[in-house]
Amino acid sequence: MMKKIVVVGAVIINEQGEILCAQRPEGKTLPLMWEFPGGKVEPGEDPKVALKRELLEEMDCEIEVLDKITTTEYKYDFGTVELTTFYSKIIDGDIKLLEHIDKKWLKVSELGKLEFAPADIPAIERIMEEKKYGIY
Repeated sequence: MMKKIVVVGAVIINEQGEILCAQRPEGKTLPLMWEFPGGKVEPGEDPKVALKRELLEEMDCEIEVLDKITTTEYKYDFGTVELTTFYSKIIDGDIKLLEHIDKKWLKVSELGKLEFAPADIPAIERIMEEKKYGIY
């Protein structure tokens, strides 16, 4: 039986209506792929609390977690990832890349230019449909 990994991702929106995309490092799973920043949910931890904790750990910034976008499952060779994504915004701090090697702020229409981790694709599709928070 494949292990299940429960993770959360932040679709962080800036004042220009752009979304933060972060690139994974070479030495980790899914090397050099792009993703919405976030991480694992600890057993018994609320997903929104986990997302705030992960962004503080990975990017040294505090976020406000807004609406849920979607929850999807994707089977990788290392296990099944259950990813819940949330619209978010930075409320304190400047982004520091402590876990990622690059970042880009992109309009929704530009997200297809990057190679995203497969688990993130359904969230991108939902974001394109919803057009919330002034992001187009």
